[in-house]
Amino acid sequence: MTDTSTADTTATTTTTATVHLGANQYGKAEVRLVRVTRDTRRHEIEDLTISTQLRGTALADSYTDGDNAKVLATDSQKNTVYAFAREHGVHTPEEFLLRLGRHFTGAFDWYDGATLSAEQHAWERIPVDGEEHDHAFVRSGRGTRTAVVQFDGEDVHVVAGVTDLTVLKSTGSEFHGFPRDGYTTLAETDDRILATSVTARWRYTPEAVAAGIDYDALYTAVLDRMLATFADLHSLALQQTLFAMGRSAIEAFPEIAEVRFAMPNKHHFLVDLAPFGLDNPGEVFFAADRPYGLIAGTVVRDGVAEAPAAWTSVPGFV
Repeated sequence: MTDTSTADTTATTTTTATVHLGANQYGKAEVRLVRVTRDTRRHEIEDLTISTQLRGTALADSYTDGDNAKVLATDSQKNTVYAFAREHGVHTPEEFLLRLGRHFTGAFDWYDGATLSAEQHAWERIPVDGEEHDHAFVRSGRGTRTAVVQFDGEDVHVVAGVTDLTVLKSTGSEFHGFPRDGYTTLAETDDRILATSVTARWRYTPEAVAAGIDYDALYTAVLDRMLATFADLHSLALQQTLFAMGRSAIEAFPEIAEVRFAMPNKHHFLVDLAPFGLDNPGEVFFAADRPYGLIAGTVVRDGVAEAPAAWTSVPGFV
């Protein structure tokens, strides 16, 4: 008789996985900085949100062993932002980030890279009796200016841009000729509202950065050119508008190597007023916030070298 009470046993081999530290960075996010220049009766105000991120192989020990000998505390990074604003002023976001980055990568030679980013919150002077007030301001609403400066070894990349630039044209836009299948319900149109919230970032050529750039003047001029293109182009698709905006900026300004966009389609749907005995000849719309089409793309100047390091830690782009 066979004894079946004893079950077969199967030997198992346990293996230990090996790991290593991958890409990493360390810094202070969203440092709120307001700098008031009050050397005359007419005050100037600069309002920014600054983030600092430092990179280097020396940081590995802090991750693997908790050794902080090469870790510049994020609180120290924050304090440096404030001290530099007092000692050197801000001037433009790009110049301020370049100054910070040179300090961090120069004073602490174990850092071989850094990402410094800024959002600038714009203010306009409040008019009183037809005159701009010397020290009273109201928040302006033409998008939020951004800047990113990358230090990658000896290379320095400067990326300017704008977010939340909401634009709309009430005509001059079509959308038709797209494929249809069993799930297609969207009607074709030769006249629609085109609206989007533009996020655009443009990379300056290394030669322009080295030679010096009037960052304020160029930011305003690039924005004006993009907005004029949005307004003037008879658009057959938001993709076409995106490409035209980038091309117009690159053609006008030799300092720009490439422009990257993320542009959500802010849909406006015509409201059916027939149940109320009313017509609607393209006058009353429902503005839908979601879901939305999201269009992204890059326009690149022919002949320029690619610079993937310029876009490290810059989210939201293809």
